[in-house]
Parts: sequence; structure tokens; C-alpha cells
Amino acid sequence: MAISGFLKSKIFPILLVNFIGILGYSIVIPILIFIVIDLGGNGFVYGILGAMYPFFQFIGAPILGGLSDKIGRKKVLIISQVGTFIAWLLFLLAFVLPKTTLWEQSTDVTGEYVMTLPLLVIFLARIFDGFTGGNVSVANAYLSDISTDEDRNKNFGLMGSSTSTGFVLGPALAGVLASTILGEVLPLLLAAIISLIAIIVINTRLKESNPCVVDTGDAGIKSFRRFFQVEHKDCYTKGEKMQIKESQKGFKTILKVPGVPILYSVYFLTFLAFSLFYAGLPIYANTILDWSASQLGIFLAYSSLIMIVVQGPILSRLSKKWSNYGLILVGSIFLSVSFLMLSSINILILYLACTLLSIGNGLMWPSFLALLAGTGNKSIQGKIQGYGNSMGSFASMLGLILGGILFESITTTIFTIGGFIFLLITIFLLINRLKAKNKPKEISERAVVS
Repeated sequence: MAISGFLKSKIFPILLVNFIGILGYSIVIPILIFIVIDLGGNGFVYGILGAMYPFFQFIGAPILGGLSDKIGRKKVLIISQVGTFIAWLLFLLAFVLPKTTLWEQSTDVTGEYVMTLPLLVIFLARIFDGFTGGNVSVANAYLSDISTDEDRNKNFGLMGSSTSTGFVLGPALAGVLASTILGEVLPLLLAAIISLIAIIVINTRLKESNPCVVDTGDAGIKSFRRFFQVEHKDCYTKGEKMQIKESQKGFKTILKVPGVPILYSVYFLTFLAFSLFYAGLPIYANTILDWSASQLGIFLAYSSLIMIVVQGPILSRLSKKWSNYGLILVGSIFLSVSFLMLSSINILILYLACTLLSIGNGLMWPSFLALLAGTGNKSIQGKIQGYGNSMGSFASMLGLILGGILFESITTTIFTIGGFIFLLITIFLLINRLKAKNKPKEISERAVVS
């Protein structure tokens, strides 16, 4: 009965959408470095390619987030998934194109690489996917819409679990499928199919969460113009209308919301550290550790499996006893220690580091998202999430580019840099905690990250 009730709950469709999206994305992570090298690239090209998605997401996420406040979360999620589906088709197109050399380069900074036509098409695919990649911020805004103060932590913990489940199955599937006769093509084909399924699920299972937007989904999408119909119900108080008017001013207005600058700083630093990890780990696995795609897939799947356990039953219990601030602080400490251990070539130490990383991420990130979701009001939550996503995208862009370049010269030291970034976050939060104690009691947790 409990499972049946969960499947019928209002939160299940968005968890399913998030799971499907992450599954499609994570399938490619273990094999992308091998694809790039096979097509003429190197660590530098891999870093630049990885940066294309967050760079264009940095541009597109606030646009889609703000659009979701106006026309509804459901419509924007469909737009985003359609963009992802087209991007995967472009990715597959690269495998049927001839490996025509466009240019070659060999410098101390870039290393030696060859830019081929298929590699350029993959760049275009990642650019297109990034620009329409506001699905994460919109999904978080959707979850914020349907959550209350009582169940917000639990809901974002479940969202984290759905993300981790996708990351468990995705890399594991990639390792198995890439070893077949079709090689890397089969995982990419499955990613495209999964993206198409996500579009169908959003259109058929997801109900509009923004109560002040008319949902025309049940009537069918008869035209492009009808799809972008912007019509609001008269459901705002006078004060809320003033907030909506203010929110239309953009990023500067969002920064005036209490607590947002602090949260965005943590958002940026967290993504910067993790982007160094995601840039360095595949290169590290492919070169120094000499791992196969299957071994890297198993390593990432193990990490996500730990996070499922942490973000599910463990976080649900801890959130009743600990504040979001406390969970974020403990999580950042675990992450700092784990990153400092990742430079080892000992397999046991690497898996211990992976365990600590997964526990830390499982405690920190859902708790952080719950804080962000409780900031501001529903009428601007799409923009808050969108600009937050942009902060993460900008940090990812910097980290992936730097990670690809720096690994060529300092190798695993980039993990140490990531560890010090999380140490900086820990110190930053402790200082903020001390300052918060000197502020008036009426300042809420969402405003001072406590």
C-alpha cells in the first residue's frame, strides 16, 4: 500500500522525470572521454567540450526559469527535453560522419590534438543541449511549488535519491552497452530514447504546479502559439503582485532577496569543486589508472548507490534532528576529506574516498536545495532556481576548462584544489553561523543559511 500510495502521490511524476533525465545524461559520462580521444581530442578538448554545456546553460537557465514563472513549469520542461532529444540525435550523427581533419594544434597549454568534423558536431550537440538545459532548475522550482515547510527537506531528499538512482544505472548501463559490438553508439542511442520517453512522461503525467498559470496541456498542443499562451489566473494578493513586478527586474532584484547572495556563493563554490572532479576523474581513469569504461562506470555507480541510501532513509531521519545548516556543514567536511584522498592510486583508498564523497554529497546537496527552495516566494522561485543554476553553470564552465588544462601539468593535484574549496565552504559557513548569532532572532533560517 505504501508503494502504491507513493506512485500516486503528487511528487512521483517529477521524481520520475528527474530520474529519466539523469539516466539519459549519466549514460554518456563514462564513455565521453574515450569518444573524444578516439575522434582526435585530448584532455584539453575534453575539458572544453565539458564546459560547453554549463556555459550555454548559464545563458539559457535563467531564461527558461523566468519563462516557467510565466507560462508554467510543465511547458518549459517539455521545451528543455525536446532540446535534449535533438542534441542526442546530433551526437549520433557524429558517428556516421567521416573523420575529416579541420585543424591540428600542439602547444604547451593545449597539448596535441586534432579537431575532426565528428568532434565539432559533438560540440554543437553539447551547446544546443546546454542552452535548452534548464530542466534541473525548473524541476527544482516545480518541487518547491508542491512542497510545504514540513515536507520540503524530505521531498528534496527524494529528489536527490532519484538523481542518484539515475547515476547508478546510467554509468552501469554505459559500461555494459559500450562493450557490445555497437560500442559507444548503443549507449547514445539509449540516451536519445530515454529523452523521448521523458517528453512523453512530462506531457502525460505531470500536472502544472504554478497555480497562477493556465495549463492548456489537457486540451492538447494545437499550435506553437497556443503552447506559449501566457495567461494568469487572478490569484495574487496586492503584495504578491508587487513582488512579481519587482521580480521582473532580473538578477539584481533576486540578489536583494534575503539569503540569496550567501546561497549563490555556496552554489558557485560547490559546482567549481565538483567540476574539477568530473573533469579530472575520467582523464585520471583513462591515463594513470588505465581503467576501462566499465571500470569507471562501476566506480560512478557505486558512488551513486551510496548517495541513494544517504539521501533516502538516512537524510529523512537526520533532517528531523539536524538543521539544514548543520547537514550542509557536515557534508562539506566529508567532501573536503574525500577530495584530498582522491589522488591515491590504491584502489581501496579510492573507494573509501568515493564513499566519503557520496556521504558528504548526499547530506549536503539536498539540504542546500531545500534552503534555496524555501527562499523568496513561489512567484519568483523559477528565477531563483534559474539564476542559481547559472551560478553553478558558470562555475562548471570554469572548473571543466581549468580541470582539462591543469590535469595535463599537475594531474591529480586538481582533486586537492577541490578539497580546499570545500574546506573554504566549511570555513565560510562557520563564519556565517557566528554572524547569524549576532542578528535579531526574527531573521529566519532561509535568510541566514542556518
